[in-house]
Amino acid sequence: MIGILVAEHLPLVRRGLVATLDNENDMRVVADVAAGQDVLPAVLRHAPETAVIGLDLPDICGFTTAIRLHEEAPACRVLLLARDPSPGQVRRAFAAHALGFMSLEVGPEQLAHGVRQVAAGRRAVDSELAVAALRSAENPLTRRELDVLRLVAQGAKSGEIADQLFLSVGTVRNHLSRIMCKTQARNRLDAVRIADESGWL
Repeated sequence: MIGILVAEHLPLVRRGLVATLDNENDMRVVADVAAGQDVLPAVLRHAPETAVIGLDLPDICGFTTAIRLHEEAPACRVLLLARDPSPGQVRRAFAAHALGFMSLEVGPEQLAHGVRQVAAGRRAVDSELAVAALRSAENPLTRRELDVLRLVAQGAKSGEIADQLFLSVGTVRNHLSRIMCKTQARNRLDAVRIADESGWL
């Protein structure tokens, strides 16, 4: 019997996941939570073999939650679920030590198969997503360019970025120009979107 924790902040989606997995003869949902901060305590209390975690938890995202479980409860293997999965998210999921990454739109049979794979220590990812992740470009941005772009993502202006990174405003603008060139973005916010979807941030 595979013990499962489900973490998803939307009540109807969470109940649907619980019902789907509980309907399998070899699975039992031992706990379900709505927030990322509740995942680790529930895992430590109920000791599930697998945690099925929604990527978009409102307080602590699924990637961070997966990392925490890897560090604090490594016996619990993680399957992440995303509403709009991207190749970059696949790479980020595996970097966060999750074994599985699937869309919330998969059917019950595919979800159950994914949970079985993850519980057995094998990877579970949609084949089209896996191929796209392998084909997607490597991160072309330097560490400093990523520093600049992360501050842009937080809403910082060029002067604020310069102050925080101890750079001149001209240097910041040069970094932004190179970032938009490398990402082929229309503007700085588009560059943030592209980098985030590619898993570079």
